Amino acid sequence: MSLNILFLNGPNLNLLGQREQSQYGSITYEDLKKKCEEKCKELDLKVEFIQSNVEGEIVSIIQSANEKFDGIIINAAAFTHTSVAIRDALEIYKKRR
Repeated sequence: MSLNILFLNGPNLNLLGQREQSQYGSITYEDLKKKCEEKCKELDLKVEFIQSNVEGEIVSIIQSANEKFDGIIINAAAFTHTSVAIRDALEIYKKRR
C-alpha cells in the first residue's frame, strides 16, 4: 500500500535558485520537486507538492489535507518562526490522524 504524502512549501520557496544563492544554493524549486518525486517513486510513495506565499491558504490546505493525505512534509519557510496559526493547524491534523 502506497502512502499519499503532501509536500507543503511556504513563502518564497518558489524563488529558489533566483534568490541569495550563497545562502540557498542554485537548485530551483522545480529541480527540488523533481528530486523529491524520484526518491518518492523509489520508496513507493505518492506525492503532491503545493507552494503558497499566503499564511491563511497554508492553514486551509492543512485543514483539508486530513481527507486526502497520510502525512505532510512541510517547509513553512518564514512562517516557521512566526505562524501560530500554521502550528495550530498542524497540531489539529496530527490529532485527527
